[in-house]
Amino acid sequence: MKRILTYLLFLSCTIAYAQDKLIFTPQWTAQAQFAGYYVAQEKGFYKEAGINVEIVHPSVTQSAMGRIRNNESHATTLQLVQAMDIIDNGIPLVNILQTSMNNALVIVSRRNKNPLTQKGAKVGIWNAGFGQLAICMSIKEGLEYEWIPYASNINLFVSGAIDATLAMSYNEYYQLKQTGINLTKDNVYRFCDHGYNVQEDGVYMTRDYYNKHKDQARRFAAASKKGWEWAAAHPEETLEIVMQYVQKERIATNRILQKLMLEDILRLQIDRESKKREFRLRPDMVKQASKLMVEHMMLGREITYQEIIAK
Repeated sequence: MKRILTYLLFLSCTIAYAQDKLIFTPQWTAQAQFAGYYVAQEKGFYKEAGINVEIVHPSVTQSAMGRIRNNESHATTLQLVQAMDIIDNGIPLVNILQTSMNNALVIVSRRNKNPLTQKGAKVGIWNAGFGQLAICMSIKEGLEYEWIPYASNINLFVSGAIDATLAMSYNEYYQLKQTGINLTKDNVYRFCDHGYNVQEDGVYMTRDYYNKHKDQARRFAAASKKGWEWAAAHPEETLEIVMQYVQKERIATNRILQKLMLEDILRLQIDRESKKREFRLRPDMVKQASKLMVEHMMLGREITYQEIIAK
């Protein structure tokens, strides 16, 4: 009788886990930026954690946060400054895993000109967001940039329609290099080297969903971390997995770009001070980002570490 009860208990737990579904939507289309989650899915780490994870990328008509707001997805990736902006606008979010330990934002200007000498320049910025830190910097430095929104490519800059553009060191930076544009220390401004080293990508849920699914959130975070650790140890096989997702989603890219992106994403995960892949949100960076954004009217109030971190 005891054996039967034990088996029934095991069976009920197995069934419960099989039904424990989580829909995860990265903030952008399929690419090496999200390699660790693809690995966790393909290597069965989520399944081992008892979670049925479905990875659904955003579309032209529906953003990742749009899906979160409509309860169509349960978790997404966001940069820290994005998450703060969303919280400030009335949607409480919780960080359950931090992958980025460094900032990847750069400004690239034309003809080897220092971006900080181009007052009033036309500068490309993503219309989907990601530019809060750059706006703060431009105000602080008195640059009076004219921000020119664009969707997702570098054509405006390459064609000469704008003077400079924001870029991620793991993405658009390499796209520009592939077009033959000369990138040097003179025309590339790296935010992480000038007092703006604010963490970027982390995994977020609404506080309401997290409070109701804390155990699931912790298991998802642990399995995702395992995916990233495996990716760092097996970059070539990880690239194969990334390319499978890229091809499935019909993303216009190439293997070389995705390899460079993966290498840079993994580099950005290593903390500059500890030299380790820490997977934690740093309180000092939260304070720095909040202070900067409040001072330059990007936030209406301070967003604290205690408010944003999962407990």
